[in-house]
Amino acid sequence: MTTNAALYPAERLTVVAAAVREAGLSALLLTPGPDLRYVTGYDAKQLERLTCLAVPAVGDPFLLVPRLELAAAQASPASGLGIETVAWGETESPFGIMKERLGPLGSVALSDRMWALHVLQFRDAFPGARQELASTVLSPLRIRKTPAEVSALREAGEAIDRVHAQVPGWLRAGRTEREVGARIAEAILAQGHVQVDFVIVASGPNAASPHHDVSDRVLDDGDVVVVDIGGTMPSGYCSDCTRMYAIGRPPADFAAYYEVLREAQESACEAVRPAVTAEAVDRAARDIIAKAGYGDWFIHRTGHGIGLESHEDPYIVEGNTTELAPGMAFSVEPGIYPGPHGARIEDILVCTATGYERLNNATRDLVIV
Repeated sequence: MTTNAALYPAERLTVVAAAVREAGLSALLLTPGPDLRYVTGYDAKQLERLTCLAVPAVGDPFLLVPRLELAAAQASPASGLGIETVAWGETESPFGIMKERLGPLGSVALSDRMWALHVLQFRDAFPGARQELASTVLSPLRIRKTPAEVSALREAGEAIDRVHAQVPGWLRAGRTEREVGARIAEAILAQGHVQVDFVIVASGPNAASPHHDVSDRVLDDGDVVVVDIGGTMPSGYCSDCTRMYAIGRPPADFAAYYEVLREAQESACEAVRPAVTAEAVDRAARDIIAKAGYGDWFIHRTGHGIGLESHEDPYIVEGNTTELAPGMAFSVEPGIYPGPHGARIEDILVCTATGYERLNNATRDLVIV
């Protein structure tokens, strides 16, 4: 299992501080969420009480925490970074403390997922500061995974593959999507995840809705079922994998376009290598689907990055000219959704020095139960 020391190295904070200076920012302010965890390893609770890592362009970083969260912060990997932890009490103003310690700021980058409750109070604390997104600093760092991060994603992929291996035993005519989804959620946790991020069990006409969840629809003979599932591992890194199932013989028109989808997904995977653009991978799948006459039914991007978030850079979509590089991890998940049913195949890939590594290895054939 990948260790915290490897996933969240102490030197990362030095790299981030240098990136703050290179971006011409006065400070980077990170509240609980994936950015804070990336920099410090601290998986802090997101509360109305402010927890915030301050990384100034000049001066030493520090971590501000509510006093009642001090023990949790000290027990986290952040305690090994050698930075000062500042605890604030219930009758103190954490924003006043930040203002006093940081002084006037010309520009500040805030966590992309910072609550408006805190964004607006930071605006008041630093009225002259231009506010930017932390991703301007952190995305170029987070987008290329280290070997330890790839290992964590590999563990996540193997865990979700083990869940998919059990799915055929739960898909039976007469059961509801919700009943099957509950079994899957239990298995996601049983296979090593600490959190269920999503469970999609989309049967029959529901399969034509890419972000369907679960419903009380009863599975029936002849249904095709999209099962898209993912969770978060103890490492903080995520899984995400979609496979297709059929209860008995699938409709003939479905079988026809499923073969097109298989070809498109494989083509997009084979397109992955360094210096290829994200949009070129999208095009590799989209051209095949369009040529077969199903282009109007491929209604979403081909993929999204994955790491400490299920969706992050790079996005595999037309218009994204980002060149792939070793360490970039993302999904390849074309879909076809004509209406009476639909289909999607999804794997997580990592770009390597010579091509790609596929992190999901459960069969991509249609599984008939």
